[in-house]
Amino acid sequence: PPLFRLQYGIVLDAGSSHTAVFIYKWPADKENDTGVVSEHSMCDVEGPGISSYSSNPPAAGKSLEQCLNQALRDVPKEKHAGTPLYLGATAGMRLLRIADPESSDAVLSTVMGTLKSYPFDFRGAKILSGEEEGVFGWVTANYLLENFIKRGWLGEWIQSKKRTLGAMDFGGASTQITFETSDVIEDPKNEVMLKLYGQPYKVYTHSFLCYGRDQVLKRLLSKVLQAENYQGTVANPCWPTGYRKSLSLSSIYDSPCTEKERPSLPLNTTVVVSGTGNGNLCALHVSKLFDFTNCSFSRCSFDGVFQPEVSGNFIAFSAFYYTVDFIQTVMERPVHLPSDLKDAAETICATSWNELFQKAPKLEKRLPDYCATSMFVYLLTTKGYNFNNRSFPSITFQKKAGETSIGWALGYMLNLTNMIPAEEPASHRSMLYNYWVILILLFVITTLTALLTAVYLLRHSKSSTI
Repeated sequence: PPLFRLQYGIVLDAGSSHTAVFIYKWPADKENDTGVVSEHSMCDVEGPGISSYSSNPPAAGKSLEQCLNQALRDVPKEKHAGTPLYLGATAGMRLLRIADPESSDAVLSTVMGTLKSYPFDFRGAKILSGEEEGVFGWVTANYLLENFIKRGWLGEWIQSKKRTLGAMDFGGASTQITFETSDVIEDPKNEVMLKLYGQPYKVYTHSFLCYGRDQVLKRLLSKVLQAENYQGTVANPCWPTGYRKSLSLSSIYDSPCTEKERPSLPLNTTVVVSGTGNGNLCALHVSKLFDFTNCSFSRCSFDGVFQPEVSGNFIAFSAFYYTVDFIQTVMERPVHLPSDLKDAAETICATSWNELFQKAPKLEKRLPDYCATSMFVYLLTTKGYNFNNRSFPSITFQKKAGETSIGWALGYMLNLTNMIPAEEPASHRSMLYNYWVILILLFVITTLTALLTAVYLLRHSKSSTI
């Protein structure tokens, strides 16, 4: 059999706004090495996330077929039966489970039915907790960047001297912050102890439900409507001037994240929302999404959640990356310091709809929201997580490491297939390595012996000619 046999694994990341199918590959004889698993291919499922099929659960399963059929083509046929297949759902399904547990069960079971009908080794579909989502994203980033262990030239394992990176994820319905800390973690809910490759890691993690991009935008519209008393036409300082849209109240108040603010008006009422592009006023509304007043610990991020001081370098992916990438590429502005982020947000807010559309016509669907999202990312990182001029530059906004997307999916698979051992791996992987080492040593000894002999003979011949 060939030495380099590939194995495959598939993870469906069922997010709140869409589902992505990731196919991973790795050499079968090296599966416990760090950094050897990489992304073979990926497929974006057409249409919305599975949680939006609550009123028609069978359609949720059906929506996945196109990408699963692609997986049939991407994974060699003889490998299908041995390829593990997982589905993990995140905050969209967490919210649906809160709002309507029967629907969330129905969606999950029809999705499982679809997955079971494929020839892969289906190993379950579940709704991840926010903590799992945070920790697996952290594992993915540090695994891909080889921060846990690395290979020495003799094939021996070396504990990496690199510090681990903190991970920040910003999805459609929740946001996560996860980092290694030596501080006391005052709330046991936020502490995760991991043992990877024989090393212990004490990790702080928290997931904020309702703080993902789409839910933030709904909550923000609710604040704007409240401030304007639900009039027929409402001025929205977070939308660009020249942008207006008619919205039904049901589209804003159809979520557990906004239901506490639901007005007594009928939900089929429509309001015309018109952008006024005012950065300062927008920032004021965005800051009302956080509660900075209550804290029963020695320190908090917001909403009464304990958080130690941020330390080390961070990687910020998903919508953090898309937001900052928009600022850097479309707005052509650098983001090194918190003030850069704030200035950029204010500039976006002050740019008219026509001008924005001319700059980035391809992004039309998300364009009106960059003012609010940029402002939110600024307030979340600085006032929320307490990054300052010293620590903010240690955040890298990045969505991939090499060719592999950063997110919870890879870490989830590595964990469930036991590919990251708790104990330190045995040093010598295979006889083959040992043979090579012996051959190299023999070569080195032979070369040295030859050199020494040559030197000796040269000297000898010199001294005999004197």
